Amino acid sequence: MRSIKTIHIAESRPIGDLKTVSPIPTATIQQIDPFLFLNHHGPQVYPQINHGLPFGPHPHRGMETVTFIIQGDIAHKDSNGGESVINAGGVQWMTAGSGLIHAEVSSEKFLKDGGDLEILQLWVNLPAKHKMTPPKYKGLQKDDIPLILSEDEKTKVNLTAGEYLGVEGAFKTLNNIFLSTIEFQSGGLFNIDIPLENNIFCYIISGKVNVNGTSVPQFRLVEFNQDDEKVEIRAEEESIVLFGHAEPFNEPVVARGPFVMNTNEEIQEAYNDYYAGKLGSWSE
Repeated sequence: MRSIKTIHIAESRPIGDLKTVSPIPTATIQQIDPFLFLNHHGPQVYPQINHGLPFGPHPHRGMETVTFIIQGDIAHKDSNGGESVINAGGVQWMTAGSGLIHAEVSSEKFLKDGGDLEILQLWVNLPAKHKMTPPKYKGLQKDDIPLILSEDEKTKVNLTAGEYLGVEGAFKTLNNIFLSTIEFQSGGLFNIDIPLENNIFCYIISGKVNVNGTSVPQFRLVEFNQDDEKVEIRAEEESIVLFGHAEPFNEPVVARGPFVMNTNEEIQEAYNDYYAGKLGSWSE
């Protein structure tokens, strides 16, 4: 099996009344190329008549955001015409590419009724050749995500992108990326062979799992060496894991605010274009 290099603890970074932890980047790890950033919001319960998610209009360029709704909902709107409300179990994939403005807030129903909320947003880098690709957004509900159920029905693989056991993921991506959330009952097992050159992203959302012989609790990110193809995850209790892998780009990463490029000059150009209105306009 592939050996574990380090287990990283997510850092607490609350945003107002929104409980948030981030396993990457932290003081111990900057990125797992091409996976750049993860915010884990919640789990928490919002009261009736609440402010919901605080992510009003803001720009992006040079990367992709993948948002997993575990509980609650998220209302998306962007300057490229994308708009949706995605509920629990659904996923949003936004390719910022050359740039756009978007907002991610709670639906009117959630603002009124409140309820459970848990959402994860992962930033995936784009290689230099795709940094300025036209922006694109797609949001899918739970029933639109392929579900692969183990024979004992203890493991559910919600296949966001990539291929697993002959099944194709819900989203067709610019780069060859595998991404899924995996839901386990206690004793559930997940096995996968991953090319040696690929980097693995393995974050324990909830519960506790055994990863290649090592017990790992929630709010931990597992960093692997690249010495074997086999990964085995067995649930020690009811658990959810965010799991992905991809070939690294091995390119310079310059990130500042909402932009991820290859050089400081490109970052400055992104800000100039944003202020000049070239990333789109915003109207409520």
